[in-house]
Amino acid sequence: MQQGTIKTLLTDKGFGFISREGEEKDLFFHSKELIGVTFADLKVGDVVSFEIVDGEKGPAAVKVSLASGDGAEAVDAE
Repeated sequence: MQQGTIKTLLTDKGFGFISREGEEKDLFFHSKELIGVTFADLKVGDVVSFEIVDGEKGPAAVKVSLASGDGAEAVDAE
């Protein structure tokens, strides 16, 4: 699993984008790919865990969930 931060939420469309440290391009995610959280519960700035797949329009995040713990920024590298 990788981690990133919610950068944009388009609530009327049901999708958003995740920024990743060291990456220029943000990852698309759709609300149907959320695990253990609803789209309405997400906020810009939330730290999330996810997997990356090759979507129709490029890389996309799937199996998106809120990162566990209050210190989500201090996650082990592996």
